[in-house]
Amino acid sequence: MSRPVLLVAGGSRGIGAATAKLAGKAGYDVAVNYNSNSNAAAGVVDAVKAAGGRSIALQGDMGQEADIERVFAETAKALGPITHFVHSSGIIGPMSRLDEADSKTIREVLDVNTLGALLCMRACVRGMSTKHGGKGGSIVMVSSMSATLGSANECIWYAASKGAVDSMVIGMAREVAKEGIRVNAVSPGMIDTDIQPPGRVERLMSALPQGRAGSAEEVADGIMYLLSEAASYVNGANLRVSGAR
Repeated sequence: MSRPVLLVAGGSRGIGAATAKLAGKAGYDVAVNYNSNSNAAAGVVDAVKAAGGRSIALQGDMGQEADIERVFAETAKALGPITHFVHSSGIIGPMSRLDEADSKTIREVLDVNTLGALLCMRACVRGMSTKHGGKGGSIVMVSSMSATLGSANECIWYAASKGAVDSMVIGMAREVAKEGIRVNAVSPGMIDTDIQPPGRVERLMSALPQGRAGSAEEVADGIMYLLSEAASYVNGANLRVSGAR
């Protein structure tokens, strides 16, 4: 029996890495996409292999169409048709008020978090949809509670990019629901990963309802549920993993 094939965009660190490792333990073969940290990606690959799965690391900028298309093609060539996909590739840039932000920062965030997410969804549909000869699949996009909270005084552009992800999940879920594909999202709250600027978690701790930040593994558990057949009738959903924030 063939194993499911999962591609994790942004799989070398944080939530993406935690998801890739859990997937390896759950019986998936996993392609780990990374942009610059090859050593971290190699560590995730080793963890998946240690759990009994096949795994490869693939460099690619998820804000660039050519890289996205190549990473999808190389995953299918090495591991077989992609059956599951997680988009955990996201950037924030230097935090500030919007009127103090550089347009370069805003553009880079939107290129990766919004345009890149759309292009990854398109690649998934082209490979998974029964309309295109695929056998279906499951997609989970990593959004953020910032889409709801707005991230005033920190990164409104990031919040906007994730609000777009929320919209595309709803639209795509409805567009391909009869083509064997489920599309869902998770919206993490304050998660203690290296995407956080130094000191931010500690500074905001008193505002967190549960009195602590979440972990990458706690978000990954939610992602794995949405990927799985246990969520076979969960489609177009957005699971908040936010500790009530």
